Amino acid sequence: MNSEIIQLAPSEIWSNFAKLNAVPRASKKEERVIAFMKAFGESLGLEAFVDHAGNVVIRKPATAGMEDRKMVVMQSHLDMVHQKNNDTVFDFDTQGIEMLIDGDWVKAKGTTLGADNGLGVATIMAVLESKEIAHPPIEALFTIDEETGMTGAFELKGGLLQGDILLNLDTEEDDEIGVGCAGGIDVTAKRSYKEESTPDNTIGYSITVKGLQGGHSGMDIHKGLGNANKIMTRLLFDGFENFGLRIHSFDGGSLRNAIPREAVVHCVIDSVHQSSFEFEIGNLSKQIKKELETMEPELDIVVEQTNTAPTVMELGVQEGIIKALYAAQNGVYRMSADITDLVETSNNIARVEIKEESIHVGCLTRSSVETSKMDLANSLRATFELVGCEVEFSGDYPGWTPNMKSPILKVMTELYEKLNGEKPHVAACHAGLECGILGQNYPEMDMISFGPTIKGAHSPDERASISSVQKYWSFVLEILKNIPKK
Repeated sequence: MNSEIIQLAPSEIWSNFAKLNAVPRASKKEERVIAFMKAFGESLGLEAFVDHAGNVVIRKPATAGMEDRKMVVMQSHLDMVHQKNNDTVFDFDTQGIEMLIDGDWVKAKGTTLGADNGLGVATIMAVLESKEIAHPPIEALFTIDEETGMTGAFELKGGLLQGDILLNLDTEEDDEIGVGCAGGIDVTAKRSYKEESTPDNTIGYSITVKGLQGGHSGMDIHKGLGNANKIMTRLLFDGFENFGLRIHSFDGGSLRNAIPREAVVHCVIDSVHQSSFEFEIGNLSKQIKKELETMEPELDIVVEQTNTAPTVMELGVQEGIIKALYAAQNGVYRMSADITDLVETSNNIARVEIKEESIHVGCLTRSSVETSKMDLANSLRATFELVGCEVEFSGDYPGWTPNMKSPILKVMTELYEKLNGEKPHVAACHAGLECGILGQNYPEMDMISFGPTIKGAHSPDERASISSVQKYWSFVLEILKNIPKK
């Protein structure tokens, strides 16, 4: 299957991507890919080392005639989001990604593809191993743990890098040149509760929300995609009052940076309300699917009678947390007043876990404006504290302020127009790029982000455009040839 991938053009990128995708590389489990990348650099006879955090740096001298050019840092992150469909049997800890070709797209078989940010990594590998590409002095920076905290970027010490220009290869539209990004903060609500014996004369049910697209909680947050946790909350709302519904467990979503695709609740209802419950929840399910049918045509809500669970949540806590989840902001909070069509501030209710007398709600709040980010985070804090939760802020990282006078931006916009006959889309994005964090210790470094077209990142629908990778590779080669002199 993957043998077909390495035959694609440009083979320099796809062959390295296939090698990379053979290495398991979940966030916070990057030991194998760190060793792989260091060994790759050493096999080329290049200076290669790992810093205290696990970031890998490989340095390559300029090609003949390019020694007087500014040094370029080519940067991508090694980790990838591990997501799979429920019916896919796959072990991310031991298996390499299984890829396939579907028209103009490279996809994975029931899992995330790892194009985010594996295609960027493979691009840098292609430049490092080439004996023919003209380029200035190169400093390859492969960071770790971008997807779940940007730990590598945070831990990268000032003075370690020598480059003047940073090319971040983590943008997902090939006509876009990124000049700014959102910052983010993790908002976590927790509380305990007491389990009670399930009341007599009850019937057990499982409620499953599935078939949603999911996607990137920053780049896709404005699309009106369904959030499984919010849909499930809507189904449960007023459930006790109407049907005597009591919750045994709630398991929804996974990673903070992925819009939740699935959620499952195990509950009981009063047996006297069985027919009305099935009718009403069936009717509500139809309404929700009708509302979302344009964006979520595969949405499925399954209600099945099951064995009656032995315990349920204490009622007061159940009612409070469902109301808090219903009230909590999800999706776009504010659009930018300065940049057309840019989401300024948003929140993703990414993870809801209720079981064994413990509640855990995980959110990721993003904004390109620091004060707006904290405004929304405090709104969420207030919502969950009202129902007795302890709320913690963590993983706070800054945004990247656009520099429209950037010298490398001028070079790249002119090259893009020359190559493609149209102007690129110069924009900030509503996602966390490492540029903002790296800029704290390297404030004088001129930074730009770009990349090939990737759709459905952070979901099993992730796919990379073959023709776009060809277009992007031509752009990379021209940029490297045209880096300004020192």
